[in-house]
Amino acid sequence: MSKLYVTTPIYYVNDLPHIGHIYTTVVADTLARYHRLTGGDTYFLTGTDEHGQNIQRAAEEQGIEPIQLADRVVSRYHELWDEYAMSHDDFIRTSEPRHRAGVEEIIRRIDANDDFYTDRHQGWYCSACETFYTEKEIGDAKLCPVHERPTEWKSEENLFFRLSRYQQALLDLYAEHPEMVRPESRLNEVRAFVESGLRDLSVSRANLPWGIPFPGHPGQTVYVWLDALTNYVSALGFGRGEAPLYERFWDTADATRVHVIGKDILRFHAVYWPAFLLSAGLPLPTTVWAHGWWLRDAKKVSKSSGNVVRPDYLVRRFGPDALRYFMLREMVFGQDAQFSDEAFIDRYNADLANDLGNTVSRVVTLSRRAFDGMTPPESCDDNPLIAVAREVAAEYRREMEAYAFNRALAALWRLLAETNQYLVEREPWKRMKEDGGARAVARVLWNCLEATRIVTVGLLPFMPRTAPRVLAALGVPKPPASLDAMAWGGLPTGALLPDPEPLFPRIDKDAWVEETPAAAGAAPSPQDDNERIEIVSDETRATAPSAEPKPAAEPTPAAAEATTEAMIDIEQFFRTRLKVGTVKLAERVPKSNKLVRLEVDLGEGAPRQLVAGIAKAYEPESLVGRQVVVVANLQPAKLMGVESRGMVLAASEDGQPVLLHPDRQVPPGTEVR
Repeated sequence: MSKLYVTTPIYYVNDLPHIGHIYTTVVADTLARYHRLTGGDTYFLTGTDEHGQNIQRAAEEQGIEPIQLADRVVSRYHELWDEYAMSHDDFIRTSEPRHRAGVEEIIRRIDANDDFYTDRHQGWYCSACETFYTEKEIGDAKLCPVHERPTEWKSEENLFFRLSRYQQALLDLYAEHPEMVRPESRLNEVRAFVESGLRDLSVSRANLPWGIPFPGHPGQTVYVWLDALTNYVSALGFGRGEAPLYERFWDTADATRVHVIGKDILRFHAVYWPAFLLSAGLPLPTTVWAHGWWLRDAKKVSKSSGNVVRPDYLVRRFGPDALRYFMLREMVFGQDAQFSDEAFIDRYNADLANDLGNTVSRVVTLSRRAFDGMTPPESCDDNPLIAVAREVAAEYRREMEAYAFNRALAALWRLLAETNQYLVEREPWKRMKEDGGARAVARVLWNCLEATRIVTVGLLPFMPRTAPRVLAALGVPKPPASLDAMAWGGLPTGALLPDPEPLFPRIDKDAWVEETPAAAGAAPSPQDDNERIEIVSDETRATAPSAEPKPAAEPTPAAAEATTEAMIDIEQFFRTRLKVGTVKLAERVPKSNKLVRLEVDLGEGAPRQLVAGIAKAYEPESLVGRQVVVVANLQPAKLMGVESRGMVLAASEDGQPVLLHPDRQVPPGTEVR
C-alpha cells in the first residue's frame, strides 16, 4: 500500500480561524482518515505561519512580543482542531528551531547552486499577503488582486532567487506530470502564468527583526514565502541530520505528497515551491490540489471582504460533524461554493435528519421491537441490496481516490435511498403480525441494518465522531479499522441494540433563520470577544487587547462634565470599520417616506446595498456620485423588507440628517481612522 503525506497550508496567525481554514483542514483530515482505513502509511501535517511584517507591526501596537501574539492565536487553532477531531500527526510552527534548521539548509543548497544574487527591489507591495505585484495585476486603482486593498510602493535592497532560470523546467514538469497541479483548470492557469515569463523573485526583506535571519547577509530576513513553504520538509526533520520521517514520506519514490490549498495561494505552491526544490535538488510534491473559495454574497469569505464566516453558532447547535458533512457534500472539490445558513439547514434536514437519521431510527426501532432489543437472528445473502452495496462501495472508493468527496457521499446516499425503498416495498411492520412471518421480517430488517452499516462505515472519514455513534446504534459498538468492513455481511446477528437516541433532530428552517442573526457567522461568539484579532494591512489596527487592560486617560473637568455616556478605549473604537464609499444608485424605498435604498461602491468589486433614513433631507437623485462614510462591519438588518448591509453616517441637526463626507475625492473603500 502506498504512503500518503498530506498537508494543509500553514495558516497565518493574523486572525482566528474561519470557514476557509476549517474547510481546508477538514479536507486534509478526511483524506488522511480515508487512507488510514485503506491500510496505507499516512502522515498529516498542519500548522501556522508566524513571521512577517504584519505580525511584527501588530505586536508593536499592542506592546507585546510577536511570539506572544502568535501563541494566542495558535492556542485557538489547537482548541478548534480538537473540537473538529482533526487527526493531524504534527503541528508545525515557523517560530520553532526545527523549522529554522530546515530553512537554513534549503537556503544553503540553493546558494550552492548559485541561484541567489543581491539587487535593488522596487514595486507595488501588498503587506497583507507580503507580495509584490505588477502594474497589470493591480490595475489603475493599485489594489491588491487578492485583498482588494491599496498596495504601497516599496524600494529596498534584497536577495533575489533566479526564478527565471526555471521557467522551462517548470513547463516541462507540468507537461510530463499533469497531476502536479489539480484540478486541470488550475494547471492551465499556472502554465499560462509561467509561459508569460517568469521574473526573478525577491526572497529577503530588509530590517525586519521578526523572521529568520538570512544566512550570511546581516540585516536581511528570509522572505515569508521561502520561509513558510519550507515547513513541508522541515516538519519531517529536513536540515537536522538523520530524518527518518523525511526519508519515509518525502525523499522516497513510494510516497504520494499532496498539498491541499486554497486557489488564492496556488502560484506560491505550484511555481515558487517547485522552483526552490529544483534548485535545492530535492524531490517535488506529487500534487498541489487547489480548492475553490467559500462565497458569501458572491464574494470570497475573508477578513478583507468583511464577510468572515466563523460557524461557531452552527457547531454549538448541530455539532462539528454536521458542518464537516455539509462542506464536503456541498462543495465540488476544486470549485467555488456558496455558504448560507439556509443551505446548511436544507442539507442537514434532507440528508442527515431525513435520509440517514430516519433510516436508522426506523430499522433499529423495528428490530428492537421484533427481536427483544437485538439485531435480527438471521442474515440474508440473497437480496437486491447486495448488488447495490457492492456497486456503491466500489464507486465510493473510486471517487475518494479522485478527491470527489461530494460524489463519494452521493454514492453512499444512493444505497440509503435503495434501502428505504426496499423497506417500504416489503412492509415488515405488517409481517410482524402474521403467523410464520418472523423469518421474513428478520431477513428484511437485517438487510436494512446491514446496508445502513455499510453507508456508515463510508462516513467514518467524514464524520469521525458521529459515524461511530451511528454504528453503535446499529449494533456495532466498535468502529472498524479498515474499509474492508464495507463488504456485505459484517453485521452481527443477535447483537444488542442500545436504546435509540435522536441523532439528527429535524430543524424548522424558517424559525431558525428568523431567530438567528443574518450575519451570525460573521460575528465572533461572545466568548471570543476578548481574544479577537484583526490584522490585515497598513490601513487596519490590531484589536486584540493585551493581557493587562490599559488605563483610560484622565478626563478634563470640562469633558467629564459634558460626558454622560460610558467611555470606550481606543481598541473598542477600532473594532468599528469605517470606509468611504461612492453612491452609485439611490432610490426611495416603496411605501416609506423616510428610507432611501443606496448602492454604494466600497471598493469590494460589487456595490453594497444600504438603507438610510435620509429621504426627508435628500432627494435620491442628488446622492448619486457623492461620497459617504459607511460602517462596513455592521450586521445586516432589514428595513421595510429591504436588507441593509451597513450604515451611512450622518450628523443630526435639529433632527435632520447631515451626511458626512471627505473634503476631497478618495478611492472607494478608503478606511476612516
